[in-house]
Amino acid sequence: MKTQNYTYIVECSDGKLYTGWTTCIQRRLLEHNSGRGAKFTRCRVPVQLRYLEVSETKSEAMKREAQIKQLKRSQKLKLIAQGHLEKILSENHISI
Repeated sequence: MKTQNYTYIVECSDGKLYTGWTTCIQRRLLEHNSGRGAKFTRCRVPVQLRYLEVSETKSEAMKREAQIKQLKRSQKLKLIAQGHLEKILSENHISI
């Protein structure tokens, strides 16, 4: 089975947005919510998944993460609003 690479945005308990990439979104959300995720999210739990993209390669996912991190908050919120999170989760058989 081919490894998927995901770029994601989570909303922290204080409303701040965090962008990252992973090969397993379920595991990564558990890490964030247990305080073992990124330093930024440790004191801002729980986090909720708001946006998800699937990439073919790790490199693509990491490049996309860097691009999204450069966006202003308003641009990230627009990306979230235009995203199809439920559809992506369903198509990739991801339950969170």
